[in-house]
Amino acid sequence: MNKILLVDNDLEVSTFIKKLLETEGFKVMSADNSDDSLKLLDNTIDLLILDIIMPKKNGIDTLKEVRQHYTTPIIILTARSSELDRVLGLELGADDYLSKPFHDRELIARIRAILRRSNWSRKQQHYNQNNSPILSVDCLRLNPDCQEASFKNKILDLTGTEFILLYFLAKHSGKVVSREHLSQKVLGKQLTPFDRAIDMHISNLRRKLPERFDGYPWFKTLRGCGYLMVPSYD
Repeated sequence: MNKILLVDNDLEVSTFIKKLLETEGFKVMSADNSDDSLKLLDNTIDLLILDIIMPKKNGIDTLKEVRQHYTTPIIILTARSSELDRVLGLELGADDYLSKPFHDRELIARIRAILRRSNWSRKQQHYNQNNSPILSVDCLRLNPDCQEASFKNKILDLTGTEFILLYFLAKHSGKVVSREHLSQKVLGKQLTPFDRAIDMHISNLRRKLPERFDGYPWFKTLRGCGYLMVPSYD
């Protein structure tokens, strides 16, 4: 049973989400402020659902603190309409975001999509069944069995979503992959207008990946088409 930590100071919304998730078979812990949520958060939590507007410390500051210690998948839940809040959340390491008001089935779909790609045992089983190989691009080495990315034997600090996106692009190295296809295959959702989740995850990868030994960029952006991972040219 997957364990979810829900952090929202709106009692009505929190009660609704908790009952919804428990009906779907999830174990739910809840908190109405950042301090309490950080006390409850540990490595047994499979997913964190985090509201932005909270007392004491807002969701963005909480996200920053969580990412200093945990790679736990995070969905930002916000009533704010500002694109800046969503972009900032993704830049700081959130896996996805959902705006209030939301459809209950969409929330469940987003949660299941994230858990599918973050659940270690399922991913290991999937990779082993499909004989997914260790991939190398320049000095970058991607091991799907342990979801580990390293550059010149130094482990890179990537979230689960970032690793899977990077592995997917490396698997299709030299080929253009559309944002629509990446959203479906990596994030598990249809791309919607103004959805910048894939773009922000690519931006995070560009920031985290070291400079290549061969001098080439890691990715090329083909405006209106998608992204291409630049292969190694030996």
